[in-house]
Amino acid sequence: MKKIAVFTSGGDAPGMNACIRAAVRTGIYKGLEVYGIYRGYEGMIEGDIKRLYSHSVSNIVQRGGTMLKSARSEEFRTPEGRKKAYENLKELGIEGLVAIGGDGTFTGAKLFFEEYGIPTVGCPGTIDNDIYGTDYTIGFDTAVNTALDAIDKIRDTAAAHDRIFFIEVMGRDAGFIAVESGIGGGAEFVMVPETKTDLKQVVKSLKNLRKSKTSSIIVVAEGDDLGNADEIMKQVKSQIKDPNKEFKVTTLGHIQRGGNPTARDRVLASRCGMAAVEGLLDGKTNCMAGVMNQQVVYTSFGDCIGKPKPLIQDHLKLIDILSI
Repeated sequence: MKKIAVFTSGGDAPGMNACIRAAVRTGIYKGLEVYGIYRGYEGMIEGDIKRLYSHSVSNIVQRGGTMLKSARSEEFRTPEGRKKAYENLKELGIEGLVAIGGDGTFTGAKLFFEEYGIPTVGCPGTIDNDIYGTDYTIGFDTAVNTALDAIDKIRDTAAAHDRIFFIEVMGRDAGFIAVESGIGGGAEFVMVPETKTDLKQVVKSLKNLRKSKTSSIIVVAEGDDLGNADEIMKQVKSQIKDPNKEFKVTTLGHIQRGGNPTARDRVLASRCGMAAVEGLLDGKTNCMAGVMNQQVVYTSFGDCIGKPKPLIQDHLKLIDILSI
């Protein structure tokens, strides 16, 4: 193998640049030509591919987002689109890919390998931490700390005005950000997609908490079964019916995707980027390089996509105990 390419796809995550940097410099260190594919699969189809050098990835390790940009590609979902992508890679002599992203990225990479046989090793780049085969995903730690910083600030104003705040964090299908930011931020309740929310119990507990606490923080993952934070707030407010109690909603949104990555995310991203290139050179393909129990592991794309990653039950128990 003499030429490889790296790309980012799907939602951006803090630490992706550190991963790109590690993949590029590891490839160069190993004597490879390394190319960057801009805008993910869309750029692969359009031939937006450039050779990268060591200096190409200077001064990016501390930056959020992705220097290679990211995009979702409907055309890559079609056989014609994938054929165009393959022809562009073949023309440049690219023999292996490092794919940085989440489920959608790996699903595309798996299909692409099955059709055209180009070896691909992935890196888990998503703030949601919902990929099987790694303890943490690139960007998760930064997103949690971003959410936690916001929760700390909101708690100040909540306490000043005796308000109940519903804070919505990202997590359409997974509640990892909600759980960890909720524990760190001292939330009274955390609502996540993995568990069924008992509205009656929430209302009862809030009424009881009013005897000892004048303000409350409720962290809601956007994919909770009862709806988003605004919808849940309205349901709770209609049942408490206290004209003296103020209910407020804050949706953190895409602020969680941005910002400088934490040290933990930079180190994780660098390890995964290096491991992906080393995996390609060792003959690994159709798999993801992750870190479990501090050790680099390779997990097939099929398992990464198909196996669920459950929340840590002790974390859910901790929220209940600490909220009294």
